[in-house]
Amino acid sequence: MSTISVIDTHCDALLKLWEDRKLSFTDSISIDCNAERLVKGQVKVQCFAIFVEPFVKQDQKFSVVLEQIDLFYQKVLTPHPQFKLIRHWHEIETLEDGEIGAILTLEGVDPIGDDLARLRILYELGVRSVGLTWNQANLCADGVGETRGAGLSNLGKELVKENNRYNVLTDVSHLSEAGFWDVIKLADYPIASHSNAKAKCVHPRNLTDEQIKALIDAKGFIGVVFYPLFLNGTNHATISDILHHIDHICSLGGEKFIGFGSDFDGIDKKVENLKNAEMYPVLLNELLKHYSEETVRGFANENFIRMLSKNV
Repeated sequence: MSTISVIDTHCDALLKLWEDRKLSFTDSISIDCNAERLVKGQVKVQCFAIFVEPFVKQDQKFSVVLEQIDLFYQKVLTPHPQFKLIRHWHEIETLEDGEIGAILTLEGVDPIGDDLARLRILYELGVRSVGLTWNQANLCADGVGETRGAGLSNLGKELVKENNRYNVLTDVSHLSEAGFWDVIKLADYPIASHSNAKAKCVHPRNLTDEQIKALIDAKGFIGVVFYPLFLNGTNHATISDILHHIDHICSLGGEKFIGFGSDFDGIDKKVENLKNAEMYPVLLNELLKHYSEETVRGFANENFIRMLSKNV
């Protein structure tokens, strides 16, 4: 089996821990990215998304964000000293053997309302990547589920500039297409943490060829997501479907800008033979049948690190 280590730019383990406080991050079978599975899957860095469900009332959303951050510290970091919080990007390359980097990300900024001071508080608590929206609209931008399809508001543009000032990534996954193009104009560090190619599967959550090329030109990053609905439009997918998206992005010049954004713990359907983080070696072994080891190492971790080299 492959011994290549992995960086995964999106999982929703914190949401599961928030929904059920009795779950153990160590070994709960309900958590795709639990500690044991991350170790077995040779995951070297895992991004942990903070996501607040749309049904939570607006005046309670920021409290939920803080609750999930508390769970991150109390259930992920404290009981597992091998997990190291990444506050500065260069710390990824200083991780020792046996250590796993843990990065906090924010999926949708509606919990901050119109208060950028709240955003800066989240930076201080460790958030290093910010997606402006989930599928709905908020005060900063429209998500892909908003039929209006508007771009960034003035507040949203200020937020992107704030991300730039703090060397924080701006994530375009879930963002409306108009919002995407606004981010590309403004963001120093644009990424799509968990998105696929619309040319291979027509879904609002996927990226057009023009968007993919823009991220490549910006020296950004695209984390291929493992959700069957975004891979082939059905509830069943195989690793070959993932390869189709990777092949297509490579055909657009994206070989050095692709990685993995699994969306484990946030998806209810899984790719065959890729049900959780423990199974990453299966994916890597299949990739090694089609690409050189150097290229696969790029997909697995080096492309993300290279993207960060301008962001230290």
